[in-house]
Amino acid sequence: MEITDVSQVSPGLFIAGVIFITMIGSFLSMGVLRFFQLKKRQGGIYLGLSAVSFVTMVLVVNTWFS
Repeated sequence: MEITDVSQVSPGLFIAGVIFITMIGSFLSMGVLRFFQLKKRQGGIYLGLSAVSFVTMVLVVNTWFS
């Protein structure tokens, strides 16, 4: 097992990753929770927001940090 060098990761990329991963995880967990509570519409909205957040993260990282 080797040590991974993360010194080349810019602070902006790190902060963007943290923000987007937090958003995606929150929306995803809320969607699953709402589905277990049998609130299908709210669960679908949260899962959709999670997917939109993921696509936005990919676009932002590809545009600003490529």
